[in-house]
Amino acid sequence: MKCFIGETNFKIEEPAVVTIGKFDGRHKGHQKLLGQMLEFKRQNGFKTAVFTFDTAPVTRISGTVQKVITTNQERRNNMAKMGIDYLVEYPFTSEVIHLPAEDFVKEILIGKMNAKAIVAGTDCGFGYKRSGNAELLESLTDKYGYELKVIVKEQDEHRDISSTYIKEELSKGHIEKANRLLGEPYAIHGTVVHGNHVGGPVLGFPTVNVIPPGEKFLPPFGVYVSRVLAEGQYYGGITNIGRKPTVGQDSPVGVETFIFGLDKDLYGKNIEVQLLNFERPEQKFDSLEQLKAQLEKDKEYGLSYLDKKKVLC
Repeated sequence: MKCFIGETNFKIEEPAVVTIGKFDGRHKGHQKLLGQMLEFKRQNGFKTAVFTFDTAPVTRISGTVQKVITTNQERRNNMAKMGIDYLVEYPFTSEVIHLPAEDFVKEILIGKMNAKAIVAGTDCGFGYKRSGNAELLESLTDKYGYELKVIVKEQDEHRDISSTYIKEELSKGHIEKANRLLGEPYAIHGTVVHGNHVGGPVLGFPTVNVIPPGEKFLPPFGVYVSRVLAEGQYYGGITNIGRKPTVGQDSPVGVETFIFGLDKDLYGKNIEVQLLNFERPEQKFDSLEQLKAQLEKDKEYGLSYLDKKKVLC
Protein backbone atom coordinates (compact mmCIF):
# COMPACT_ATOMS: atom_id res chain seq x y z
CA MET A 1 0.00 0.00 0.00
CA LYS A 2 1.24 3.46 -0.92
CA CYS A 3 0.79 6.13 1.76
CA PHE A 4 0.82 9.89 1.26
CA ILE A 5 1.32 11.20 4.81
CA GLY A 6 1.09 14.95 5.37
CA GLU A 7 1.52 15.60 1.64
CA THR A 8 -0.49 17.93 -0.58
CA ASN A 9 1.59 17.62 -3.75
CA PHE A 10 0.75 14.11 -4.89
CA LYS A 11 -1.04 12.49 -7.79
CA ILE A 12 -2.56 9.03 -8.22
CA GLU A 13 -2.06 8.21 -11.87
CA GLU A 14 -4.32 5.13 -12.16
CA PRO A 15 -8.12 5.41 -12.22
CA ALA A 16 -9.32 5.03 -8.65
CA VAL A 17 -12.37 4.34 -6.53
CA VAL A 18 -12.19 6.77 -3.63
CA THR A 19 -13.77 7.17 -0.22
CA ILE A 20 -13.39 9.73 2.56
CA GLY A 21 -13.65 9.46 6.33
CA LYS A 22 -11.85 9.17 9.67
CA PHE A 23 -12.07 5.36 9.77
CA ASP A 24 -11.62 5.33 13.52
CA GLY A 25 -12.07 1.69 14.50
CA ARG A 26 -12.76 0.27 11.03
CA HIS A 27 -16.12 -0.90 12.35
CA LYS A 28 -18.83 -2.85 10.52
CA GLY A 29 -20.04 0.26 8.71
CA HIS A 30 -16.53 1.04 7.52
CA GLN A 31 -16.02 -2.55 6.42
CA LYS A 32 -19.22 -2.39 4.36
CA LEU A 33 -17.98 0.76 2.65
CA LEU A 34 -14.45 -0.55 2.06
CA GLY A 35 -15.90 -3.82 0.80
CA GLN A 36 -17.83 -1.89 -1.86
CA MET A 37 -14.58 -0.24 -2.94
CA LEU A 38 -12.91 -3.63 -3.32
CA GLU A 39 -15.90 -4.75 -5.40
CA PHE A 40 -15.37 -1.75 -7.73
CA LYS A 41 -11.75 -2.82 -8.02
CA ARG A 42 -12.75 -6.39 -8.88
CA GLN A 43 -15.26 -5.31 -11.51
CA ASN A 44 -13.46 -2.34 -13.08
CA GLY A 45 -9.81 -2.68 -12.17
CA PHE A 46 -9.80 0.63 -10.30
CA LYS A 47 -7.21 1.24 -7.62
CA THR A 48 -8.68 1.73 -4.15
CA ALA A 49 -7.85 5.03 -2.44
CA VAL A 50 -8.86 6.25 1.03
CA PHE A 51 -8.79 9.93 2.00
CA THR A 52 -8.48 10.95 5.63
CA PHE A 53 -6.67 13.61 7.65
CA ASP A 54 -3.31 13.18 9.35
CA THR A 55 -4.73 14.73 12.53
CA ALA A 56 -8.25 14.45 13.88
CA PRO A 57 -9.98 17.76 12.99
CA VAL A 58 -11.29 18.13 16.57
CA THR A 59 -7.72 17.90 17.88
CA ARG A 60 -6.45 20.62 15.53
CA ILE A 61 -9.40 22.96 16.12
CA SER A 62 -9.73 22.57 19.90
CA GLY A 63 -6.08 22.05 20.76
CA THR A 64 -7.09 19.06 22.88
CA VAL A 65 -5.99 15.58 21.84
CA GLN A 66 -8.98 13.53 20.69
CA LYS A 67 -8.77 9.93 21.83
CA VAL A 68 -9.10 7.47 18.97
CA ILE A 69 -9.89 3.77 18.78
CA THR A 70 -7.45 3.42 15.90
CA THR A 71 -4.20 5.39 15.78
CA ASN A 72 -2.79 6.53 12.46
CA GLN A 73 -0.31 3.65 12.40
CA GLU A 74 -3.05 1.15 13.28
CA ARG A 75 -5.23 2.56 10.52
CA ARG A 76 -2.37 2.10 8.05
CA ASN A 77 -1.88 -1.48 9.20
CA ASN A 78 -5.60 -2.23 8.88
CA MET A 79 -5.92 -0.70 5.41
CA ALA A 80 -2.89 -2.62 4.20
CA LYS A 81 -4.34 -5.89 5.54
CA MET A 82 -7.58 -5.20 3.65
CA GLY A 83 -5.71 -4.71 0.38
CA ILE A 84 -6.29 -0.97 -0.04
CA ASP A 85 -3.90 0.46 -2.65
CA TYR A 86 -3.55 4.10 -1.54
CA LEU A 87 -4.03 5.87 1.80
CA VAL A 88 -3.95 9.66 1.87
CA GLU A 89 -3.45 11.29 5.29
CA TYR A 90 -3.95 14.90 4.24
CA PRO A 91 -2.69 17.78 6.43
CA PHE A 92 -5.56 19.59 8.16
CA THR A 93 -4.41 23.07 7.22
CA SER A 94 -6.24 26.39 7.20
CA GLU A 95 -6.37 26.17 3.40
CA VAL A 96 -8.18 22.83 3.36
CA ILE A 97 -10.44 23.90 6.25
CA HIS A 98 -11.74 26.78 4.12
CA LEU A 99 -11.89 24.86 0.84
CA PRO A 100 -15.45 24.95 -0.60
CA ALA A 101 -17.04 21.52 -0.90
CA GLU A 102 -17.14 21.42 -4.71
CA ASP A 103 -13.51 22.56 -4.88
CA PHE A 104 -12.64 19.70 -2.53
CA VAL A 105 -14.21 17.27 -5.00
CA LYS A 106 -12.62 18.92 -8.04
CA GLU A 107 -9.11 19.58 -6.69
CA ILE A 108 -8.54 16.66 -4.35
CA LEU A 109 -10.84 13.74 -5.16
CA ILE A 110 -10.70 14.24 -8.92
CA GLY A 111 -7.51 16.23 -9.42
CA LYS A 112 -5.17 14.47 -6.99
CA MET A 113 -6.82 11.08 -6.41
CA ASN A 114 -8.11 10.49 -9.96
CA ALA A 115 -11.54 9.37 -8.74
CA LYS A 116 -13.57 7.53 -11.36
CA ALA A 117 -15.89 6.22 -8.65
CA ILE A 118 -16.68 7.51 -5.16
CA VAL A 119 -18.10 5.44 -2.33
CA ALA A 120 -19.60 7.46 0.52
CA GLY A 121 -21.79 7.03 3.56
CA THR A 122 -25.17 8.71 3.81
CA ASP A 123 -23.76 10.99 6.52
CA CYS A 124 -20.48 11.93 4.83
CA GLY A 125 -19.32 15.51 5.24
CA PHE A 126 -16.48 17.44 3.62
CA GLY A 127 -15.43 20.92 2.56
CA TYR A 128 -15.83 24.19 4.43
CA LYS A 129 -18.05 23.74 7.49
CA ARG A 130 -18.82 20.21 6.20
CA SER A 131 -21.10 21.74 3.58
CA GLY A 132 -20.46 18.83 1.21
CA ASN A 133 -22.60 15.72 1.55
CA ALA A 134 -23.90 12.72 -0.38
CA GLU A 135 -26.47 14.88 -2.16
CA LEU A 136 -23.76 17.20 -3.48
CA LEU A 137 -21.69 14.24 -4.64
CA GLU A 138 -24.73 12.95 -6.52
CA SER A 139 -25.31 16.33 -8.19
CA LEU A 140 -21.70 16.47 -9.45
CA THR A 141 -21.47 13.01 -11.02
CA ASP A 142 -22.09 14.16 -14.60
CA LYS A 143 -20.00 17.30 -14.28
CA TYR A 144 -16.88 15.45 -13.14
CA GLY A 145 -17.56 12.05 -14.70
CA TYR A 146 -17.50 9.68 -11.76
CA GLU A 147 -19.82 6.95 -10.53
CA LEU A 148 -21.26 7.28 -7.05
CA LYS A 149 -22.26 4.58 -4.58
CA VAL A 150 -23.89 5.71 -1.32
CA ILE A 151 -23.78 3.23 1.54
CA VAL A 152 -26.48 3.14 4.20
CA LYS A 153 -25.08 3.05 7.74
CA GLU A 154 -25.00 -0.24 9.61
CA GLN A 155 -27.13 -0.37 12.74
CA ASP A 156 -27.22 -2.25 16.01
CA GLU A 157 -30.48 -2.31 17.96
CA HIS A 158 -31.80 0.65 15.93
CA ARG A 159 -28.69 2.73 16.62
CA ASP A 160 -26.11 3.69 14.00
CA ILE A 161 -22.80 1.90 14.51
CA SER A 162 -20.23 4.63 15.08
CA SER A 163 -16.93 5.26 16.81
CA THR A 164 -18.82 7.12 19.55
CA TYR A 165 -21.05 4.11 20.21
CA ILE A 166 -18.04 1.79 20.31
CA LYS A 167 -16.16 4.07 22.71
CA GLU A 168 -19.15 4.01 25.04
CA GLU A 169 -19.04 0.23 25.17
CA LEU A 170 -15.27 0.13 25.56
CA SER A 171 -15.40 2.60 28.44
CA LYS A 172 -17.75 0.22 30.26
CA GLY A 173 -15.43 -2.72 29.72
CA HIS A 174 -17.95 -4.33 27.36
CA ILE A 175 -15.26 -5.78 25.12
CA GLU A 176 -17.36 -8.48 23.51
CA LYS A 177 -20.08 -5.97 22.61
CA ALA A 178 -17.52 -3.51 21.25
CA ASN A 179 -15.98 -6.28 19.18
CA ARG A 180 -19.39 -7.18 17.71
CA LEU A 181 -19.84 -3.55 16.66
CA LEU A 182 -16.34 -3.42 15.24
CA GLY A 183 -16.75 -6.71 13.42
CA GLU A 184 -13.27 -7.62 14.65
CA PRO A 185 -11.41 -7.50 17.99
CA TYR A 186 -10.42 -4.17 19.48
CA ALA A 187 -6.65 -4.07 19.12
CA ILE A 188 -3.55 -2.27 20.30
CA HIS A 189 -0.57 -2.28 17.93
CA GLY A 190 2.92 -1.47 19.12
CA THR A 191 6.58 -2.28 19.47
CA VAL A 192 7.62 -4.54 22.33
CA VAL A 193 9.69 -2.65 24.90
CA HIS A 194 11.48 -3.65 28.10
CA GLY A 195 9.35 -3.67 31.25
CA ASN A 196 10.42 -3.91 34.89
CA HIS A 197 11.61 -7.52 34.49
CA VAL A 198 9.39 -8.81 37.30
CA GLY A 199 7.04 -11.01 35.26
CA GLY A 200 9.49 -13.71 34.17
CA PRO A 201 12.35 -13.84 36.68
CA VAL A 202 10.26 -13.15 39.80
CA LEU A 203 6.72 -14.33 39.07
CA GLY A 204 7.33 -17.01 36.47
CA PHE A 205 5.10 -15.18 33.97
CA PRO A 206 7.31 -13.74 31.21
CA THR A 207 5.46 -10.93 29.49
CA VAL A 208 5.72 -8.55 26.57
CA ASN A 209 5.10 -4.84 27.05
CA VAL A 210 3.70 -2.23 24.68
CA ILE A 211 3.30 1.46 25.54
CA PRO A 212 0.26 2.86 23.69
CA PRO A 213 0.46 6.43 22.36
CA GLY A 214 -1.34 9.16 24.28
CA GLU A 215 -4.16 9.47 21.75
CA LYS A 216 -5.12 5.79 22.01
CA PHE A 217 -8.58 5.24 23.50
CA LEU A 218 -8.19 2.51 26.12
CA PRO A 219 -10.82 0.47 27.96
CA PRO A 220 -10.80 0.42 31.80
CA PHE A 221 -7.61 -0.67 33.52
CA GLY A 222 -7.76 -4.37 34.18
CA VAL A 223 -7.04 -7.88 32.97
CA TYR A 224 -8.35 -9.15 29.65
CA VAL A 225 -8.27 -12.39 27.71
CA SER A 226 -6.40 -11.61 24.53
CA ARG A 227 -5.16 -12.88 21.21
CA VAL A 228 -1.75 -11.71 20.06
CA LEU A 229 -0.45 -11.53 16.50
CA ALA A 230 3.34 -11.88 16.61
CA GLU A 231 5.55 -12.62 13.61
CA GLY A 232 2.62 -13.77 11.52
CA GLN A 233 1.15 -16.18 14.09
CA TYR A 234 -1.70 -15.88 16.59
CA TYR A 235 -1.29 -16.82 20.24
CA GLY A 236 -3.67 -16.72 23.19
CA GLY A 237 -2.83 -14.68 26.24
CA ILE A 238 -3.89 -12.56 29.18
CA THR A 239 -3.29 -8.82 29.05
CA ASN A 240 -3.13 -6.22 31.79
CA ILE A 241 -3.87 -2.62 30.86
CA GLY A 242 -2.81 -0.08 33.45
CA ARG A 243 0.07 0.97 35.69
CA LYS A 244 0.91 -2.33 37.49
CA PRO A 245 0.41 -0.83 40.98
CA THR A 246 1.81 -3.85 42.82
CA VAL A 247 5.29 -3.47 41.33
CA GLY A 248 5.59 0.26 40.67
CA GLN A 249 3.53 3.37 41.47
CA ASP A 250 5.09 5.53 38.78
CA SER A 251 4.81 3.11 35.88
CA PRO A 252 3.46 4.60 32.63
CA VAL A 253 0.16 3.28 31.31
CA GLY A 254 1.09 0.11 29.52
CA VAL A 255 -0.22 -3.02 27.87
CA GLU A 256 1.47 -6.08 29.38
CA THR A 257 0.70 -9.54 28.00
CA PHE A 258 1.56 -13.05 29.10
CA ILE A 259 1.44 -15.06 25.87
CA PHE A 260 0.53 -18.73 26.12
CA GLY A 261 3.02 -21.10 24.52
CA LEU A 262 5.41 -18.47 23.18
CA ASP A 263 9.12 -18.86 23.84
CA LYS A 264 10.64 -16.15 21.67
CA ASP A 265 12.43 -12.87 22.24
CA LEU A 266 10.08 -10.22 20.86
CA TYR A 267 11.90 -7.08 22.04
CA GLY A 268 11.81 -4.50 19.28
CA LYS A 269 9.23 -6.47 17.28
CA ASN A 270 5.82 -5.15 16.29
CA ILE A 271 2.84 -7.04 17.69
CA GLU A 272 -0.93 -6.66 17.73
CA VAL A 273 -2.77 -7.32 21.00
CA GLN A 274 -6.46 -8.04 20.46
CA LEU A 275 -8.75 -7.91 23.51
CA LEU A 276 -11.47 -10.55 23.66
CA ASN A 277 -13.00 -10.51 27.14
CA PHE A 278 -12.78 -8.44 30.33
CA GLU A 279 -11.87 -10.59 33.36
CA ARG A 280 -11.27 -8.26 36.30
CA PRO A 281 -10.21 -4.70 37.23
CA GLU A 282 -6.56 -3.91 37.87
CA GLN A 283 -5.74 -4.11 41.56
CA LYS A 284 -2.84 -3.69 43.96
CA PHE A 285 -1.79 -6.78 45.91
CA ASP A 286 -0.09 -6.79 49.30
CA SER A 287 2.70 -9.06 48.09
CA LEU A 288 4.20 -10.55 44.97
CA GLU A 289 3.05 -13.97 46.24
CA GLN A 290 -0.57 -12.80 46.15
CA LEU A 291 -0.04 -11.37 42.68
CA LYS A 292 1.46 -14.64 41.45
CA ALA A 293 -1.50 -16.61 42.85
CA GLN A 294 -3.92 -14.30 41.05
CA LEU A 295 -1.96 -14.59 37.80
CA GLU A 296 -2.38 -18.36 37.99
CA LYS A 297 -6.13 -17.82 38.22
CA ASP A 298 -6.02 -15.33 35.35
CA LYS A 299 -4.14 -17.87 33.24
CA GLU A 300 -6.74 -20.55 33.97
CA TYR A 301 -9.55 -18.14 33.12
CA GLY A 302 -7.88 -17.17 29.85
CA LEU A 303 -7.20 -20.74 28.75
CA SER A 304 -10.77 -21.76 29.60
CA TYR A 305 -12.24 -18.81 27.65
CA LEU A 306 -10.08 -19.43 24.58
CA ASP A 307 -10.95 -23.13 24.60
CA LYS A 308 -14.67 -22.45 25.01
CA LYS A 309 -14.78 -19.84 22.24
CA LYS A 310 -12.43 -21.80 19.94
CA VAL A 311 -10.65 -18.52 19.23
CA LEU A 312 -7.44 -20.03 17.92
CA CYS A 313 -8.97 -22.86 15.87
